[in-house]
Amino acid sequence: MNAIEQRLDSAAEQLSQAYMANYPQKSARHLESMPAGEAAELLQSQPLHVIAALWKYLPVGSSDAIFSALPEDLASRLISYLDSHLAIGLLSRQPQESRDALLNALNTGHSALASEYRNLLEYPPDTAARMMTTKVQAFSADITAAEALAILRRNQVLAQDTLYVLDANQQPGGELSLQELVLAQPGSLLEDLAKPLRTSLNALDDKDTVIERFEGFRCRNIAVLDPQGQLIGSIGYFDVYQSTKEDLAADLQTMVGVSKEEKALSSSWFAFSKRQPWLQINLLTAFAAAAVVGAFEGLIAQVTALAILLPVAAGQSGNAGAQALAVTMRGLTLREITTKHWRHVLFKEMAAGAMNGIVIALTCAIGVYVWSQSIGLALVIALAMVSSLVIACSAGALVPIVLKKAGLDPAQSSSIVLTTITDIAGFMSFLGIALLLSDMLPKG
Repeated sequence: MNAIEQRLDSAAEQLSQAYMANYPQKSARHLESMPAGEAAELLQSQPLHVIAALWKYLPVGSSDAIFSALPEDLASRLISYLDSHLAIGLLSRQPQESRDALLNALNTGHSALASEYRNLLEYPPDTAARMMTTKVQAFSADITAAEALAILRRNQVLAQDTLYVLDANQQPGGELSLQELVLAQPGSLLEDLAKPLRTSLNALDDKDTVIERFEGFRCRNIAVLDPQGQLIGSIGYFDVYQSTKEDLAADLQTMVGVSKEEKALSSSWFAFSKRQPWLQINLLTAFAAAAVVGAFEGLIAQVTALAILLPVAAGQSGNAGAQALAVTMRGLTLREITTKHWRHVLFKEMAAGAMNGIVIALTCAIGVYVWSQSIGLALVIALAMVSSLVIACSAGALVPIVLKKAGLDPAQSSSIVLTTITDIAGFMSFLGIALLLSDMLPKG
């Protein structure tokens, strides 16, 4: 009796192997609908080439769950046997500890391959692959809503709200939300429920591209694909929001000469070492502004009231320039504008500077006239306000755009460059106009 049972088990195994070898896509559908542990146990009795042949038909999520249930030795051999893009996609979605263990095991007999895979898994900083989550779930298009929900419950993957539907080439061709799946009729096919994929990202797309894509398509999640079009992850809107918020916070620090790495509880020495170079640079720019004032030393000696009003001229131009700089930096960081929009931003800030300058000029002129009883002094400060605010707002718009166009970090240097321009513009406008209208100014 035992001999008969053994022959029957052997025949069933051969039939199973023949079925999987001849019908890999159908076999993958059966495995997708099975608990991961049972599917892994069934695969352990199959030759490696049979497993690899059907593996490319397993959707992301189901394949990850089955792979995690495989013995480490089989998992390592499977990684070495799969096509490189499938292996890299599979490895990239594994937890870091599991990935390292697999690569270490692979290193024993395939050191060159393990080294190659390690290099391929090291994505450059600020790319879509660094921002994505690998906890994604995809389904074959020809399964029903009830089957998809059963797979989700069985795999217990905390995937994002957006689920992906794969075409015959195992590439994402559609998407649907978890809510849409739950509310669908149990017998509805996913290919009928899914909406066309609105957009996708390449793993090596930079952060600017990622943010622009979210701004343009207003998606909750965007799929991340490898160069072969296989799904390897997904980026959510919250991830982009968090990254952009961190960029804005870092820019606020760098704009005033503080390192991005400095925190509120950093050591005093760290703060000193990071801030000191920028304070030295700022000191040099202050001497440049002082040199402008020194050029008008004779005029200031004759009209001492000019020395009292100098901080007013410099202060107003500095504030106006800082406002324009903040708005432009925000636009560049949030990708509302690019360097191509420089004309539009410049003309907008020039107009804003002129309008603000006229209103400030009237207020300032009245105050100066009441204080000095000099029409000439009031006229000088009024004209200086208009000209200095136009220059300051223009500089606030152009400085970060020019620095970004030159390949520099606009947040790192914009504030110091702008301060120099606004100080010199404020002093030069005020004292230059005063020199032209010196006959109208009260002496002493």
